[in-house]
Amino acid sequence: MVKLDFPNYPIQLKSSENRTTVLDLIRKKHLVLTPEEWVRQHVLHYLITDMSYPKSLINVEKQIALNGTKKRYDIVVYRNDGSIFLIVECKAPKIKITQDTFDQIARYNLELKSQFLMVTNGLNHYYSIIDYPNQCYHFLRELPAYQ
Repeated sequence: MVKLDFPNYPIQLKSSENRTTVLDLIRKKHLVLTPEEWVRQHVLHYLITDMSYPKSLINVEKQIALNGTKKRYDIVVYRNDGSIFLIVECKAPKIKITQDTFDQIARYNLELKSQFLMVTNGLNHYYSIIDYPNQCYHFLRELPAYQ
């Protein structure tokens, strides 16, 4: 896998039956290692290790209903009161982050109502805060500390 723009983390890989799997920190099971999963696991390590986000309040790859279709978000971080603090959209490193990517996470946020968004392909990271009164988002230099 390609070196990502994250610190080196102790990501647990395992090879079996001609495939490599990675241990998911949240789901506590081995998953097939895809480029997107490589990014997702680095983001999880970053949120937990570097940003001190509570592991118990992180949810990974859950299905949501949007306008009659089923979609799946990558990572959601909740607050203690159950509201959503952060949504993360992960792409494989070879996927360019475009307006379509921001539109995708914005559509998810219509349902989820998060305060912060993160979009990453592991090489480029974008952070934003939602300005609900003005119906837009503002880019940030980094993610805020967990509140």
